[in-house]
Amino acid sequence: MASYRAQPQKGRGAVSNVESRFDGWSREVDLDGLAGELDAHGERPVPRTTVTIESVKSIITRNQSPDLPFDQSINVYRGCEHGCSYCFARPTHAYMGLSPGLDFETKLFAKPNAAELLRKELSRKSYQPSVIAIGTNTDPYQPIERELGLARSVLEVLEEFNHPVAITTKSALVTRDIDILARMAGKGLARVYISVTSLSADIARKLEPRANTPSRRLEGIRRLAEAGIPTGVMVAPIIPALTDTEIERILEAAAEAGAASAGYVMLRLPLEVHDIFVEWLEQHYPGRKRHVLSLIEQLRDGRHNDATFGQRMRGTGIFADLVEKRFQQACRRLGLNKERPPLRLDQFRVPQEASPQGSLF
Repeated sequence: MASYRAQPQKGRGAVSNVESRFDGWSREVDLDGLAGELDAHGERPVPRTTVTIESVKSIITRNQSPDLPFDQSINVYRGCEHGCSYCFARPTHAYMGLSPGLDFETKLFAKPNAAELLRKELSRKSYQPSVIAIGTNTDPYQPIERELGLARSVLEVLEEFNHPVAITTKSALVTRDIDILARMAGKGLARVYISVTSLSADIARKLEPRANTPSRRLEGIRRLAEAGIPTGVMVAPIIPALTDTEIERILEAAAEAGAASAGYVMLRLPLEVHDIFVEWLEQHYPGRKRHVLSLIEQLRDGRHNDATFGQRMRGTGIFADLVEKRFQQACRRLGLNKERPPLRLDQFRVPQEASPQGSLF
């Protein structure tokens, strides 16, 4: 059998199971075994999604990053079946001895005790309320949420405590929870951003194979906005020479759907994400690979990634400045980001525990 070259697998973003930085060994394809699978099935078997229940001791993650508009976040899942080849969260799977490649999108972990832990953490006398962001690492509304409902259970607790929440997702499944979000939004407690990377169904299918189509995401924006929920669009990530030409069109489509605000993030390639994304480029857009990487180097001071605070989300240089100006001009023309009142903290309360005797006052 000739030398093996990894091939894209239907419904998956990563092409292979790239080794993590902690591995003391490397993976090699069993060519004889693969040949047998091909003879038997006619194609390489697609890895199935598995979900492992993870019991965690805390659910709120805190950060002090100057690049982020929040200092608290919740992630109810590890790994993400959306399979975005560029996902900056992929390297987190390496901490569990798994590959940031195919393992990240097929070997998922769920935290069913998330709501219970959240209720305990919010009830502590020492707790000081600040906006909790959901969807900062892996998507809370990825496909398994339809069955497990962990994101919804967290929202139910936040509503119970009148606690502000900001959600970012690629999925129109968030509209399932419009009932909760609309009530919270009426009190100034909720905001939702839906991420749109490209309006091209073809690019989206290759780039984010199990995420909703662009049209469904725009419909999600429409439904949320119509329900009175402050809704925005994240043009993220912007990929030079692949999706950067769509910035204005994405903003126009989102504004037409009812988005009131917008943000963007430039492509980031930290740690193992770099090789995963480059391998994806080689498979799907080999003719653009050199141009894409050249522009990334212009954005990242001659490198393919820059983790410097203040620069990692936007990049530097002429190309980065041009993108920022285009984005700002489009937002002004479309009336986006005119007003974004802060989510309210003054309504936070710890609900009184039910008592069979009732209250004396």
